[in-house]
Amino acid sequence: MAKLLVKLQRYFRRKPVRFFTLLALYLAAGSLVFLHSGFSGEPTVSGSQRSSGAGEGPGLPYLGVMQLSRGFKAAATMPEGGRRHGPWFKSTSKEPSERGKAGDYSSTRSRALRGRNGREKEEDRARYIGCYVDNTRQRTLRGVSFFDYKKMTVFRCQDNCAERGYLYAGLEFGAECYCGHKIQASNASESECNMECKGERSNTCGGVNRLSIYRLELAQESARRYGSAIFRGCFRQPDNVSIALPVSQLMLNMSVDKCVDFCTEKEYPLSALAGTTCRCGFPTTLFTLHEREDEQLCAQKCAGEEFESCGTAEYLLVYQTQVQDNRCMDRRFLPTRAKQLVALASFPGAGNTWARHLIELATGFYTGSYYFDGSLYNKGFKGERDHWRSGRTICIKTHESGQKEIESFDSAILLIRNPYKALMAEFNRKYGGHIGFAAHAHWKGKEWPEFVANYAPWWATHTLDWLRYGKKVLVVHFEDLKQDLFIQLQRMVGLLGITACEDRLLCVEGQKDGNFKRSGLRKLEYDPYTPEMRKMISGYIKTVDTALKLRNLSGVPDDYYPR
Repeated sequence: MAKLLVKLQRYFRRKPVRFFTLLALYLAAGSLVFLHSGFSGEPTVSGSQRSSGAGEGPGLPYLGVMQLSRGFKAAATMPEGGRRHGPWFKSTSKEPSERGKAGDYSSTRSRALRGRNGREKEEDRARYIGCYVDNTRQRTLRGVSFFDYKKMTVFRCQDNCAERGYLYAGLEFGAECYCGHKIQASNASESECNMECKGERSNTCGGVNRLSIYRLELAQESARRYGSAIFRGCFRQPDNVSIALPVSQLMLNMSVDKCVDFCTEKEYPLSALAGTTCRCGFPTTLFTLHEREDEQLCAQKCAGEEFESCGTAEYLLVYQTQVQDNRCMDRRFLPTRAKQLVALASFPGAGNTWARHLIELATGFYTGSYYFDGSLYNKGFKGERDHWRSGRTICIKTHESGQKEIESFDSAILLIRNPYKALMAEFNRKYGGHIGFAAHAHWKGKEWPEFVANYAPWWATHTLDWLRYGKKVLVVHFEDLKQDLFIQLQRMVGLLGITACEDRLLCVEGQKDGNFKRSGLRKLEYDPYTPEMRKMISGYIKTVDTALKLRNLSGVPDDYYPR
């Protein structure tokens, strides 16, 4: 045997081409055997599941992407339709109930109908229920919403709505996702839902003022009931409570989730527990949620849950439901060209994007930018594409600090943030994106010390330049905006020449986070600032504090010290 192997080795050394030819034939044969074993047990595909591709003829077997993926890795158990589904879907194997039983599967079908059949095939665990009318002033689905004008997909919308416990997910204009517990509009023709999803052109994502709506088959009923309700506090019952909280229900077996579930079903953002009475409503001037009481005043046990508090007839325990308050969600460009250019100026990382979000909700008008950031445009900041001098936006984001650039604006809101927090936020944005985080290697490597050395002086000179060269500058501290949003936002909107409705500002308080808030899950477990860095930054803080006080303004907030 050994002699035979030696002879073969010598033979192939003399004629390597034959060796590689035999090797290629061996691999090809093995691949064919592998593919055959993958397809040999494939179940029969019913006519309703066949593709409408031009290459498919009557009586021909369908071997689509779904079957091919199974052939390569059955252990992966890719869901039907080639899509990934989260744990919130029921594991049901039933066929979609509403399929074309005797429909024409020729290539002459409209793209809208083809998109619908694709959805039914691929999203059978999130049932497609139809195309519906939508209205910007009275939304069909009144839960949370988010936009992505570049990467929106059907699954992404479903996943986001299901994660928050909603029953329905709707897609509109190819890039907008709306969630809700109730559909409050009439059906529209399927042909009107005719816009491709921005992130997957094989599917349809609604149309102009038209929603493609899916019902999410949740795996757990509890995920829908009160999932992400937010505790707002204990409050004294308002005068004219029946006006302030217009919907109520007596619940002898009261619990937090029962009241939250009731108000969610009624499409109200506030759920107030008053002993055995559940009340629902909106934050208004009659019930602002600004004057919290001691929680012990609401500490009466629930009749239906002994470990929960349910408030009293005099003191209400308030939760914010998943229902989105739509009184402040409409936005548009200015109807006439602005006569003055107002800057929203800040050092990078000082919360400019968040401030833009608040201003857009409070005024109803888009904000613009001195730059163009495609990721912000894709997230719904539609003024991002306009030239900063277009006059169509209510204010202009800028990080510029030169005299010429500053003097281009007629007035400014100057947003200042604690430099220690601002530097870390900008470092995270630079290396991790708007809501991402810098890697551990960046913090421990040379990038962080170089960044602090270059950016810390800029934090000080940015503020000093705007105080020196700016015209009509309103100083707002990021920390004050977080702590007292209502008052600070009133000041900001006043400079913009807009008379803000108080109810609209109260609505903003409930929607204040937006889509650009970093999760605290990856906060650093150590202080990245060295003693030398802290000494340098403390000097800049004192310089800015002195400059503010020389202009009869309040100095920097107390939490800037000590470090």
